[in-house]
Amino acid sequence: MGKVYLIGAGPGDPELLTLKAARLLSCANVVLHDSLVSAEVLGKISPGAEVVDVGKRCGKKLLTQDEINALLVGYSASHEVVVRLKGGDPSIFGRAGEELGALRDAHREFEVVPGVTAASGAAAAAGVSLTDRRVASQVLLTTFSRGRDATAMDWGCLTPATTLVLYMPGPDYAEVARRLSDAGLPADLPCVIVSGASGSQQQVRSSSVGALATEEKLAAPALMIVGRVASRQIREIGEVFWRGDGVESWPETVSVS
Repeated sequence: MGKVYLIGAGPGDPELLTLKAARLLSCANVVLHDSLVSAEVLGKISPGAEVVDVGKRCGKKLLTQDEINALLVGYSASHEVVVRLKGGDPSIFGRAGEELGALRDAHREFEVVPGVTAASGAAAAAGVSLTDRRVASQVLLTTFSRGRDATAMDWGCLTPATTLVLYMPGPDYAEVARRLSDAGLPADLPCVIVSGASGSQQQVRSSSVGALATEEKLAAPALMIVGRVASRQIREIGEVFWRGDGVESWPETVSVS
């Protein structure tokens, strides 16, 4: 029996791979990768490895999750080093739990190798501190759901001190803006849209909740950072926020400049 490694490929730049991830890719026998893994990271895979693309294309899955689980179990029976390569970090919206469960049920040996999650990569690209103590005390990582479970997202847990990181916002920014507004976020609350974080096609755009509806759509993979930390006027906002009279409510104005 071999061993399965669930490896985080990071946001795109191969230099952001951990040393352990790079070493395992260089000696892997089989690599099953998602479509969000950059070509530069895939270039780190051993030339002799079997490479299997199990990602999505235009929203369509090449394989179901159950089929991917079965492949991991099957390959580990005949190969020494099997890599499941995921964009960002495997444990953040990577469906790692389902794959780990299948491996446990099959009594296969596995290990999770963490990576730089997209939230960290995007924050670095935008020059944003997700937990800037002057304006934020918590971070909420979530995805934007347009399915039947869309109402299950607890937007009510947002506070003025929350930094919201929205993975996979999709192409309809107007819908995102409406949902954020319905959750009570002010129209002038700053946000940053980051596309292709750390990659050669990286784009960073500053906006606000109210202006999102008119923003030109950026290419996937993209995410949004919403909150006071996205403003360039952190010092001024922080002085108002922590004065003692603005902690429980959103301020009337928030500079986006």
